[in-house]
Amino acid sequence: MFSLSSFQPQQMIVPLNQLIGALHSLKNTATASVQTLHKDFSPEHTAHAKEPNASLRDLGVSDIRGSLLDELLDRLLPTLGSEEPPAVPSVWRTSHVSAHSFFHNKHGFAHRRCFGSPVFHRQNHRPLRDVCTELQFLPLWIQSRDFKTLRPKSRKTASGDDVPTESDPYTPAFIKGFLTREKGAEAHSLDQLTKSRNLPQNQEETFKLGFSEGFMRSQAYTQKTQDSLRRTRFVLLVLLLLGIYGLSRSPFLSVRFRTTSGLDSAIDPIQMKNVTFEHVKGVEEAKNELQDVVEFLRNPHKFTVLGGKLPKGILLVGPPGTGKTLLARAVAGEADVPFYYASGSEFDEMFVGVGASRIRNLFKEAKANAPCVIFIDELDSVGGKRIESPMHPYSRQTINQLLAEMDGFKPNEGVIVIGATNFAEALDNALVRPGRFDMQVTVPRPDIKGRTEILDWYLNKIKVDSEVEPEIIARGTVGFTGAELENLVNQAALKAAMDGKEMVGMKDLEFAKDKILMGPERRSVVIDKKNKTITAYHESGHAIVAYYTKDAMPINKATIMPRGPTLGHVSLLPENDRWSETRAQLLAQMDVSMGGRVAEELIFGDDFITTGASSDFDGATKIANLMVTRFGMSDKLGVMTYGDVSKQSPETQAAIEQEIRILLKDSYERAKILLEKYKKEHEKLANALLRYETLDAKEIQLVLEGKPLDH
Repeated sequence: MFSLSSFQPQQMIVPLNQLIGALHSLKNTATASVQTLHKDFSPEHTAHAKEPNASLRDLGVSDIRGSLLDELLDRLLPTLGSEEPPAVPSVWRTSHVSAHSFFHNKHGFAHRRCFGSPVFHRQNHRPLRDVCTELQFLPLWIQSRDFKTLRPKSRKTASGDDVPTESDPYTPAFIKGFLTREKGAEAHSLDQLTKSRNLPQNQEETFKLGFSEGFMRSQAYTQKTQDSLRRTRFVLLVLLLLGIYGLSRSPFLSVRFRTTSGLDSAIDPIQMKNVTFEHVKGVEEAKNELQDVVEFLRNPHKFTVLGGKLPKGILLVGPPGTGKTLLARAVAGEADVPFYYASGSEFDEMFVGVGASRIRNLFKEAKANAPCVIFIDELDSVGGKRIESPMHPYSRQTINQLLAEMDGFKPNEGVIVIGATNFAEALDNALVRPGRFDMQVTVPRPDIKGRTEILDWYLNKIKVDSEVEPEIIARGTVGFTGAELENLVNQAALKAAMDGKEMVGMKDLEFAKDKILMGPERRSVVIDKKNKTITAYHESGHAIVAYYTKDAMPINKATIMPRGPTLGHVSLLPENDRWSETRAQLLAQMDVSMGGRVAEELIFGDDFITTGASSDFDGATKIANLMVTRFGMSDKLGVMTYGDVSKQSPETQAAIEQEIRILLKDSYERAKILLEKYKKEHEKLANALLRYETLDAKEIQLVLEGKPLDH
């Protein structure tokens, strides 16, 4: 058995040399590390080092004696320097150091040996591991087995002082500054503040000057902020007072004290003595029907003696501008009774009950001044059909009040209600029944006789040349209402004034008519010679076909002056208003429409036809379509009408389309034959248009007859 008691030096040469060599290598490494640490750390960190505390028993070499022991210790343990390195700074701190035994970990002190063997001592005790462990007391560092946590803001030194550690990388900078900020003594004067800063004498004046400037700027900014806040408060106070005043005046808070604003003319009746039937022109039938109402108002006893009653209401129906309001004024003026005027939109109010209240006030005042006339313009806005509307659940109250006032439980004698509307079909059925609006008078657009009368009436109010013929203007203004004719005369007067004329002439009236129908002249448009020539031949083609076609309307004027979207225009005037048109007249209109494209094809060729005939084709196609589907003028389809062609069978649709194509093709051929026949006249008229730009009916006739023009 091998034991240390029989240990002989000569028998330990090989193993001991190996052990000494290993320890010597470890010593050299530790010494190099210590020298490096001596260079890296400042001298104040060396105060924390401790002297080595190693025992022979712990080293496991207690049986070695003499020079061999000294040599072993000299080789094993490095020589201590005068200064010891400090602990390596770290962001981590040791929270719990693990000892070398479970007993020491549990009780906090080292174990004692009992009977030569340790208690709770670790198995497989190795002297070399103990030596390496004890090396932590030397001026070198070996990582200990322990747990790591973040270091505190300061650490305790051996002397008990707090030394601040490195900044925490996990805490934001502004939090660190807030937590580590120390509150100094509060300074009550600038000198105390300067002393607390410990500033040098040469910097005290600079500090005081900067502090004063900053203080003054802060005071100015604070004053500016306070002034702005004061103004804002004042504005808000004014707005609040205005809002309170507005709410106090609104019907939502004070319906009882609200006057019927918007119906002042109804509360204060108007006397229409200066408006009579003589001022109403072009609507003779409507005037004749209203004459009976005037007699009722003038002498009611004449009819009540026989048991008759005055009519409750008269409904005037017609397009805008035909004179419905003027007729109502004339009725009140002829009867010489008070006239109450109100618009239907005045009864429409967002607040509940206001519209009905205005109706009651209106009829209350009218009954007090009976007999009288109440005129409600745009009646459809207040008397529309009653429907259930979630958006306006109380919208029916106004019309219900109107129905009750016109023919309700209370008698309503001597008050005639005249209503005017453009949409009679939109009125409620209960409103147009007998007993409320007993009479319905249609006010149509004036015919040629009515237009002539209206033009004469308005021309007498301006300075007009004696050569002016209102009949010619009336023929060219088919469909014009009285308001549009008044505008035409006014435009002619403005044109004559701009030209410096003393009187309004026929050319001024023609200019105003063309401006209304086709738009203003575009003299600034620069058209090259080629396009101008094409336009001249195009418009002269229309004029030639219209002049030589029997059933076409007479020519009024031809021009190549751009107006609105068109580059030229040929206007035709019917001799009289056409209440119905013959098949020959419809075909003649189609032929005139085709004349422009045919002229371009004959003069310039198929490759140089333009898009200028698109509107002409639209008109011709519409006429052909009506002839086939509405007028029964197709030999193949007969006298049957087709309201919606898209709902017909494919065979019927194909037949309708084929008939329309035949009509258009025949019209094109007729126009082509005429222009080929009158080729010379066509060229003369085109050259005249290129020279004079605009030609009237007499000038066109002179050109076609080969006579010179007086220009």
